[in-house]
Amino acid sequence: MDDLNLIARQVRHKLLDFYGIPTWRVPLDAVDELVCTILSQNTNDLNRDRAYSALRAKYPTWEQLMEADTNEVVSAIRLAGLSNQKGPRIQQVLNAIQKERGSLDLSFLKDMPVEEARAWLEQFKGVGPKTAAIVLLFSLGMPAFPVDTHIHRVTTRLGLIPEGMSVEAAHPALESLFPPDTYQDVHLNLIQLGRQLCTARQVHCDVCPLQSLCSYAKGHRN
Repeated sequence: MDDLNLIARQVRHKLLDFYGIPTWRVPLDAVDELVCTILSQNTNDLNRDRAYSALRAKYPTWEQLMEADTNEVVSAIRLAGLSNQKGPRIQQVLNAIQKERGSLDLSFLKDMPVEEARAWLEQFKGVGPKTAAIVLLFSLGMPAFPVDTHIHRVTTRLGLIPEGMSVEAAHPALESLFPPDTYQDVHLNLIQLGRQLCTARQVHCDVCPLQSLCSYAKGHRN
């Protein structure tokens, strides 16, 4: 085991000691999760959840949403922000899945190698590595590690990924460092850390459980 893999495992254990085993919100069907994750882009969890609830209340089935007036869809999800982009994007993705598969059932992805399943999802405009990984990990139980801005920032400061590595490139890099069966708790606990102690504007290295492992914290003290 090389040094980065060792540090990654120590990071995981320290986060578990500090935060405990995290729980994901109520698991969603893969298509539901796909829509919810598109809504989550560039907004917070509260606004995402409100927009998702409004969307489901207005359109009880995704087939109804696919056929709906786009302006009405945009209006329904306005709370999520960027609704003029997200509304058409959701309709386009759902229609493209329906056209290619004949249904909106994504359970077939579980029978594919994870890289093929990831590539299949990412073929749709608006579905990037993070969105695909969330669907694969949390809905389908497949070994994919989603990287958002919090995880990208924290793991860069830790020195687990190099300075300047893109969010897209960070997905395979971090997948290679953590064991697949740890992806879910590491993902959720790193986000928690990034929101509370290792924010974009302020760091709290003195109370961070990872300070002894962190390249940024060591430099910050000097």
